[in-house]
Formats: sequence, structure tokens, C-alpha cells
Amino acid sequence: MGRRVLHTGELGSASVLKVMTNYLATANLITCAEALVIAKAAGMDLNTTHEAIKISSGTSFVHETESQVILNGSRDISFTMDLVKKDIGLFQKVADRAGVPLEMKPVMIKIFDDAIARYGDRELSPNIIRRLKDATGLDIRAPGFPDEMLDDEPEEPGYDVVPQGRNTG
Repeated sequence: MGRRVLHTGELGSASVLKVMTNYLATANLITCAEALVIAKAAGMDLNTTHEAIKISSGTSFVHETESQVILNGSRDISFTMDLVKKDIGLFQKVADRAGVPLEMKPVMIKIFDDAIARYGDRELSPNIIRRLKDATGLDIRAPGFPDEMLDDEPEEPGYDVVPQGRNTG
């Protein structure tokens, strides 16, 4: 099932972490889309831009995977905008239970609500970039990128992940 196993604690804790990581991925997707459009508008080569982000402090799993299918033009990650909204809503429920007000969530919902109104709730989530593409008329594609996300991690035996600061013995 997976290469790395992280024991998260009590029943339900893995679900909270999954919702949290999906929330972070959505924030990364929005900012990657904006960065790629700005790069194109500024006259940057998108292949060079992708590589610069990849080797800098701005990189993320989302950039290294989803930005490739954005630049290819397929935008196919088999995850749709309605699923993004569901995950953001689940994150809000976790925040509400914990009594934590969210500042980014309303902005993220506004962006996805607008995209869903324009393109439909079953639109692929990387097509969030279409809002900016439509506003600018820019073509945000570059040669040499795959049309689907590829798992190029080498096969290896699975192992337990030990959180930092925990005794391994």
C-alpha cells in the first residue's frame, strides 16, 4: 500500500492529518498557479521557472508533480474541484472543533467557488489556473512535461517513519 508508514495515534488522527495535508496541497496549488502565470507574464521561460522553483525554497510536492501537468496542458491528476471544496470544508470542521479561526480558508473557498461557477464542480483541480489564464490570455504550457503525474520513486521495502524528537530505541 505504501512505502512509508506513520503511526499517528488514536483512531481518527490519521483522518485529521489527511485533511490537513490536502488543505496544504490546495494552498500550494493556488500559489503555484499564480507563480507560473506571473512568470509567463514577466517573460520568463516556463521550463527554467519550473526548475528554479524546484531547486529553491519555493518547492513543494505539489510543484514537483502538479506543476508538470499544468505546464503540459493536460492538468490530469484525477482530482476534481468539488473534492477540493469537500476537503477544505472538512478542514474547517477540524478548525471549528479546535476553536481556531482560519484566515486563508475563506480566500481559498472564494477562488474555488469562482472556478466551479465558471468550469463546473467536476473540473480537474489544477485547472484553477484557468481563472488566471482567462484573465490574462496567456498560454501557460511548456514543452517536455508529462501529461499525467508519474511516480518515479524507486521501489523499496516499506518502513516505519519515526517523528522527529521521538526515541527510536
